[in-house]
Amino acid sequence: MSVKNNMSVKNNLSANEANSEKETIEQPTNTDSFMRTVIVAVVLCLVCSIIVSSAAVLLKEKQVSNASLDKKKNVLVAANLLKAGSDVTNTDIETAFANIEQKFVDLSTGRFVEVDNPAGFNQRKAAKASETSIAIENDPAGIGRRSKIASVYLVTSGNKVDKIILPIHGKGLFSTLYGFIALEADKQTIVGLKFYEQGETPGLGGEVENPRWLALWKGKKLLNNNGQLALKLVKTIPANEFEVDALSGASMTTRGLQNMLDYWLSEQGFGLFLARLDVQKGEA
Repeated sequence: MSVKNNMSVKNNLSANEANSEKETIEQPTNTDSFMRTVIVAVVLCLVCSIIVSSAAVLLKEKQVSNASLDKKKNVLVAANLLKAGSDVTNTDIETAFANIEQKFVDLSTGRFVEVDNPAGFNQRKAAKASETSIAIENDPAGIGRRSKIASVYLVTSGNKVDKIILPIHGKGLFSTLYGFIALEADKQTIVGLKFYEQGETPGLGGEVENPRWLALWKGKKLLNNNGQLALKLVKTIPANEFEVDALSGASMTTRGLQNMLDYWLSEQGFGLFLARLDVQKGEA
């Protein structure tokens, strides 16, 4: 009986030792577990990076195309060739833009110039680089620097210029406003105004995008009989063709708009170009 008990005890011990060894083999160490976690994390990061990078490359062409169409649409709205907020297709935009020519102006001379990559020209980016911009000393628009070269858009019939669309921007109260102002061939009658980027207070300065307020600009004049810039935003009822109703309750945004127009329509901005432009020949 004693021998059987001893044998049973030995068998149990052997079984326990075997199970213990098996558990030791099957159970990973803390180090192994940590390394596996790190490897999985690294692999996931690499996979996600590849997916994101591939998506960015594949979508870049589409993004550039959409940005180009959006700019064309804003130019058309400013020129009153497309109704703001209208449901139009990309084909409609391209068709309406067919008679508009983008040209480039050296603002220091008012002359047309050539640029290396017309389709990729970025005036906002050029304004940030010292080699392609100038610092503004008298800076009513609050923009600091401006590009030496600026885009302009001409609505043409053959060589004759029918309308001129100019890009403008300047500081409001809380943001820099970006837009286009369109002029008739007489270079002083306003066709339309369009802001496409701004961060002013909704219901106050943000009303710069209100179609009803923008409609007030049509037919207003820039210059008086002496050829001096006479367009003014006023808080009273406009008394003549040189006055536009100011934004209600948005004094600082209104002041920013006035300063922006004063700058870009002066000789510091597009003044020299407008004076030089021959609308009959389309030359400057």
